[in-house]
Amino acid sequence: MSTPNSKRIAGLVGPTVVAVVVSEFPLVQPHLYDAQIPPVVYLSGVLMFVGGLAIVRAHNHWALDWSVIVTLCGWLALGLGLFRMFAAEAYQRGAADTGAGTFMIFEGILIAAGVAMTVAAYRRG
Repeated sequence: MSTPNSKRIAGLVGPTVVAVVVSEFPLVQPHLYDAQIPPVVYLSGVLMFVGGLAIVRAHNHWALDWSVIVTLCGWLALGLGLFRMFAAEAYQRGAADTGAGTFMIFEGILIAAGVAMTVAAYRRG
């Protein structure tokens, strides 16, 4: 059973994930990552770390229902943020070497998670 806290956080995280992922989708902005520089990767890592930490602190809820997606997104953001902070150049090189198809697969998964959280947060009941 999800809690009101799960719905509240999913109501913020779900639409945010969808908006961010769609805005950076290779078909929308095909050259967004072409000229990444390590300081920008680092800054985005700091923001992801803070957001992930906030989610994990408020919602470290492991249950066999939709709300576990919120917790997983928090932990994913926390881990990816740390990686971007401590290995910005490695992340930049890896992103540059990754094909658009791979990005689209991962971003499709993220969009599905964002939509699932949004629907769960805003549905009645």
